[in-house]
Amino acid sequence: MRFGSGVPTVGVDVLASDDFLLDVREDDEWDAGHAEGALHIPMSDFVARFGELTQKAPDGARINVICRSGGRSAQVTTYLAQQGLDAVNVDGGMQAWEAAGRPVVGADGAPGAVI
Repeated sequence: MRFGSGVPTVGVDVLASDDFLLDVREDDEWDAGHAEGALHIPMSDFVARFGELTQKAPDGARINVICRSGGRSAQVTTYLAQQGLDAVNVDGGMQAWEAAGRPVVGADGAPGAVI
Protein backbone atom coordinates (compact mmCIF):
# COMPACT_ATOMS: atom_id res chain seq x y z
CA MET A 1 0.00 0.00 0.00
CA ARG A 2 1.04 3.62 -0.46
CA PHE A 3 0.14 6.81 1.38
CA GLY A 4 0.09 10.11 -0.49
CA SER A 5 3.00 10.52 -2.87
CA GLY A 6 4.91 7.31 -2.44
CA VAL A 7 5.16 6.90 1.33
CA PRO A 8 5.26 3.15 2.02
CA THR A 9 2.26 2.16 4.12
CA VAL A 10 1.12 -0.93 5.99
CA GLY A 11 -2.26 -1.80 7.44
CA VAL A 12 -2.79 -2.50 11.12
CA ASP A 13 -4.12 -5.94 10.18
CA VAL A 14 -0.72 -7.15 8.94
CA LEU A 15 1.32 -6.01 11.94
CA ALA A 16 2.52 -8.78 14.25
CA SER A 17 2.61 -8.25 18.00
CA ASP A 18 6.43 -8.28 17.98
CA ASP A 19 6.87 -5.79 15.11
CA PHE A 20 8.80 -2.64 16.08
CA LEU A 21 6.39 0.29 16.47
CA LEU A 22 7.37 3.96 16.73
CA ASP A 23 4.65 6.29 18.05
CA VAL A 24 5.23 9.93 17.07
CA ARG A 25 2.19 11.47 18.79
CA GLU A 26 2.55 14.13 21.47
CA ASP A 27 2.83 13.34 25.18
CA ASP A 28 -0.84 13.92 26.03
CA GLU A 29 -1.94 11.57 23.24
CA TRP A 30 0.56 8.91 24.35
CA ASP A 31 -0.50 9.20 28.00
CA ALA A 32 -4.18 8.76 27.09
CA GLY A 33 -3.55 5.56 25.15
CA HIS A 34 -0.85 3.81 23.15
CA ALA A 35 0.18 0.40 21.87
CA GLU A 36 2.03 -1.47 24.59
CA GLY A 37 5.70 -1.91 23.75
CA ALA A 38 5.85 0.97 21.27
CA LEU A 39 8.72 3.43 21.37
CA HIS A 40 7.47 6.98 21.96
CA ILE A 41 9.30 9.88 20.34
CA PRO A 42 6.98 12.84 19.63
CA MET A 43 7.29 14.30 16.15
CA SER A 44 8.09 17.68 17.72
CA ASP A 45 11.22 16.14 19.33
CA PHE A 46 12.05 13.67 16.60
CA VAL A 47 15.15 15.13 14.96
CA ALA A 48 16.75 15.88 18.35
CA ARG A 49 16.00 12.33 19.58
CA PHE A 50 16.82 10.46 16.36
CA GLY A 51 19.75 8.72 18.10
CA GLU A 52 17.33 7.19 20.59
CA LEU A 53 15.52 5.49 17.73
CA THR A 54 18.69 4.14 16.15
CA GLN A 55 19.76 2.73 19.53
CA LYS A 56 16.42 1.05 20.32
CA ALA A 57 15.28 -0.20 16.90
CA PRO A 58 16.39 -3.77 16.27
CA ASP A 59 19.13 -4.00 13.62
CA GLY A 60 17.59 -4.49 10.19
CA ALA A 61 14.03 -4.40 11.52
CA ARG A 62 11.32 -2.47 9.76
CA ILE A 63 10.20 0.62 11.67
CA ASN A 64 6.40 0.86 11.70
CA VAL A 65 5.57 4.53 12.35
CA ILE A 66 2.22 5.44 13.89
CA CYS A 67 0.39 8.61 14.95
CA ARG A 68 -3.30 9.33 15.48
CA SER A 69 -4.48 9.03 11.88
CA GLY A 70 -1.42 8.74 9.63
CA GLY A 71 -0.40 12.28 8.68
CA ARG A 72 2.45 12.92 11.10
CA SER A 73 3.70 9.37 10.83
CA ALA A 74 3.84 9.71 7.03
CA GLN A 75 6.16 12.70 7.44
CA VAL A 76 8.42 10.82 9.86
CA THR A 77 8.38 7.75 7.60
CA THR A 78 9.60 9.92 4.71
CA TYR A 79 12.39 11.31 6.88
CA LEU A 80 13.46 7.83 8.00
CA ALA A 81 13.50 6.56 4.42
CA GLN A 82 15.71 9.51 3.45
CA GLN A 83 18.11 8.37 6.20
CA GLY A 84 18.25 4.92 4.58
CA LEU A 85 16.07 3.13 7.13
CA ASP A 86 13.32 0.62 6.34
CA ALA A 87 10.25 2.49 7.56
CA VAL A 88 6.54 2.30 6.80
CA ASN A 89 3.57 4.43 7.78
CA VAL A 90 0.79 2.62 9.68
CA ASP A 91 -2.35 3.35 7.66
CA GLY A 92 -5.07 4.99 9.76
CA GLY A 93 -2.80 5.33 12.79
CA MET A 94 -3.93 4.66 16.34
CA GLN A 95 -7.53 5.26 15.30
CA ALA A 96 -7.31 2.20 13.03
CA TRP A 97 -5.36 0.31 15.71
CA GLU A 98 -8.12 0.87 18.26
CA ALA A 99 -10.91 0.18 15.74
CA ALA A 100 -9.28 -3.15 14.88
CA GLY A 101 -9.55 -4.17 18.53
CA ARG A 102 -5.82 -3.97 19.20
CA PRO A 103 -4.98 -3.25 22.85
CA VAL A 104 -4.52 0.37 23.93
CA VAL A 105 -2.98 1.18 27.32
CA GLY A 106 -2.72 4.45 29.20
CA ALA A 107 0.33 5.86 30.95
CA ASP A 108 -0.69 4.04 34.14
CA GLY A 109 -0.94 0.67 32.38
CA ALA A 110 -4.74 0.59 32.59
CA PRO A 111 -6.85 0.38 29.42
CA GLY A 112 -6.48 3.62 27.46
CA ALA A 113 -8.18 5.50 24.66
CA VAL A 114 -7.02 7.22 21.50
CA ILE A 115 -7.51 10.98 21.61
